[in-house]
Amino acid sequence: MQLYIVRHGYAGQHGDPDYPDDTVRPLTKKGRKQMRKVAKKLARRGFCPSLVATSPLVRCRQTADAICERLNPAPETIELDSLRPGGELEQVLNWSNEQQVEELAWIGHAPDVDEFACALLGARDGAVRFAKGAIAAIEFDGKIEAGRGRLAWLVTPAAIGS
Repeated sequence: MQLYIVRHGYAGQHGDPDYPDDTVRPLTKKGRKQMRKVAKKLARRGFCPSLVATSPLVRCRQTADAICERLNPAPETIELDSLRPGGELEQVLNWSNEQQVEELAWIGHAPDVDEFACALLGARDGAVRFAKGAIAAIEFDGKIEAGRGRLAWLVTPAAIGS
């Protein structure tokens, strides 16, 4: 199983008075453009999850849309409440292991994505940090389990020239 963990792209500032409801805070124009570029470049190197699970918050859904529009075939996208800020890894794992796919992506928020990656890799807290728009590939022999993953790669938009 190949799992991709994605932190949403650049969004408007937290606390922006235009978005008093943080759940509707969108990606910036730069954030959308950057995520499309990252997906396009990674797709040339084999990045193509068949299923994308995303937090239902607007900035994550927009990240999923920006990524999926650059992949062929475009993956199915599902909103998963357990990927909201403060979500529980066990719930995401249970759902993920019920899916019949070989490549899966989760799109979520910091610090959750950092904590999920550390738990899956068996690393100490804080050992992995995701910049906005970063994507990590974690490999598993069989189902996704905490402490059983191997980090294949972790890229940031800046690292691949986006």
